[in-house]
Amino acid sequence: MTFDVSHPEIRDAVRRALEEDIGPGDVTSQYTVPADLKASGGFYAREPITLAGIELLPLIYELRGGVDELHLIKKSGDSAVPGDLLATVAGRARTLLECERVALNFMQRLSGVATLARRYTKAMEGTRCRILDTRKTTPGLRRLEKMAAAAGGVTNHRLGLFDAILIKNNHITAAGGIRAAVERARAAGIPVEVEVRTREELDEALACGVTHLLLDNLTPDQAKEWISYINGRATVELSGGIALDTVRSYAEAGPDFISCGAITHSATAVDINFRLQWQ
Repeated sequence: MTFDVSHPEIRDAVRRALEEDIGPGDVTSQYTVPADLKASGGFYAREPITLAGIELLPLIYELRGGVDELHLIKKSGDSAVPGDLLATVAGRARTLLECERVALNFMQRLSGVATLARRYTKAMEGTRCRILDTRKTTPGLRRLEKMAAAAGGVTNHRLGLFDAILIKNNHITAAGGIRAAVERARAAGIPVEVEVRTREELDEALACGVTHLLLDNLTPDQAKEWISYINGRATVELSGGIALDTVRSYAEAGPDFISCGAITHSATAVDINFRLQWQ
């Protein structure tokens, strides 16, 4: 997934963010900065980061009337160290000031996701396992946060409930068991993944011919034992409280995938700042 800022969801998210922050007008700039004053500025990294969301800058400025010049020096997925210049912009000073916080909010949040995603992928280097993101995202920002996760090297999983079947424990309860849930789900004609939490559920899922299993809340040793028992009969994904300091031990248990909600729900915004200069 790339940063396609033309997608209606992205444009709407940026428009809403600008309306939320600026409202009927930036009164501070209106009363202190001459309307015709020109300025320039730059966005700088203030800590080691994996960048994400910088491609939103042209859209942010476009929605506020545009700027004279904008140069993106780095792109999403690039690494940056303190002091690195990420982008430069020039135009009406009022425009640069009123867009500053929205631009930083998006870039800091999305770069935080990408930076944490990169840490997870690096922790698993040398294993055959790939890491997946989840639907544990900020409401309204899922597409952006998944783009950021991908910029950090994570494989995007489901974008929503509409693009894949994942039968979890509550579905199993509502359907009356794994077999009933699987048999009904097969009518959709797309691959079916089933979450299992006990050996009994594992055996039932395998007996139903399920080819993609989600093993939840196991220890690394348990995961290794279960994966050995499955013995290639299904693709295996692990989930459930897998943290940065434990992800490698889970990856070494031999799964095909590990899904981790922390990449999006617990990422900390990184430090990026904007420096303005009068022209």
